[in-house]
Amino acid sequence: MPNISQRGVDMPASPIRKLAPLADAAKQRGVHVYHLNIGQPDLPTPQAALDAIRTIDRSVLEYSPSQGYRSYREKLVGYYKKYDINLTADDIIITTGGSEAVLFAFLSCLNPGDEIIVPEPAYANYMAFAISAGAVIRTVTTTIEEGFSLPKVEKFEELINERTKAILICNPNNPTGYLYSRREMNQIRDIVKKYDLYLFSDEVYREFIYTGSPYISACHLEGIEQNVVLIDSVSKRYSECGIRIGALITKNAEVRNAVMKFCQARLSPPLIGQIAAEASLDASEEYARETYDEYVERRKCLIDGLNRIPGVYSPIPMGAFYTVAKLPVDDADKFCAWCLSDFEYEGQTVMLAPASGFYTTPGLGKNEVRMAYVLKKEDLAKALTVLQKALEAYPGKTV
Repeated sequence: MPNISQRGVDMPASPIRKLAPLADAAKQRGVHVYHLNIGQPDLPTPQAALDAIRTIDRSVLEYSPSQGYRSYREKLVGYYKKYDINLTADDIIITTGGSEAVLFAFLSCLNPGDEIIVPEPAYANYMAFAISAGAVIRTVTTTIEEGFSLPKVEKFEELINERTKAILICNPNNPTGYLYSRREMNQIRDIVKKYDLYLFSDEVYREFIYTGSPYISACHLEGIEQNVVLIDSVSKRYSECGIRIGALITKNAEVRNAVMKFCQARLSPPLIGQIAAEASLDASEEYARETYDEYVERRKCLIDGLNRIPGVYSPIPMGAFYTVAKLPVDDADKFCAWCLSDFEYEGQTVMLAPASGFYTTPGLGKNEVRMAYVLKKEDLAKALTVLQKALEAYPGKTV
């Protein structure tokens, strides 16, 4: 039998989804599973988007333009203007989710063997997209003890060599919820400028910032306008993960021309998804405010509850809807699997994402988990009780 590709061998399994068979088995046993493992918002999609889908008046569901409908891109210009990001419709290319935007950015800007510097822990699929493009992820490590703040410039410069072509950040951050400060963003800008690197900036969580600190977009950084490639998606801000609509944004015409070749090869982004996404831009301020307020309350419920459990520590996330928590366990991968296969409390258990899957450096995140606060507060409170009982019962506990 022929061998599969080395790329297929190297492709990592999702740390978020790899425990799904154990969760399915637990449910078949009648156990209720609280899903804190995946960033699938449970809040409603804007009514305007649902209405737009229900009232589609077309006789043919045709290919859209490869770069996405112009009406949607022009409408997005106004959306970004609210964040002091000044664009034209031609700066925006619509993609099949933010994931495709990351992949096309890598394919267009990097050669096989080129290196990308990424603060870790990081969204696990960045590694998958890098492997797909033949690129190499090099990491600078951030720590839970320092609240996942960026390390000093020297740590970046230690990694820079002739193969270094880009820095990739996620701001606000998945998986940590960290929000980069103006000082940190200026530090990244200076490195990008000094070494003439690309800056890939994933900013899909900009709506969810819970601090008085300002949101500093990569597009706000002066002097590197041609180096910046912004990644965006409607999945999180409108609870529209399933419509698969993202965007790749750059002022660099050469990059856009290269990206367009990949866009043409995959033909077009989803037609119905674009209809829903364009309609979502008409969502009321009340929708945005209620969504934001709900996440603020959930964050408080989860973080306060976690830090009351003996041996557990979570810094306060400043954005997105995730946190990384340190647990008093010998191995978070084993603990997360054990919760699904061997434990229940009053017919309930929890599903968490082991943080090791968000680190590239072997051995890091061994006693950490990522948790998403995408459950209503009542369920978060119940999940916290179940987690505490699980930690008390776990044979590999360390306190």
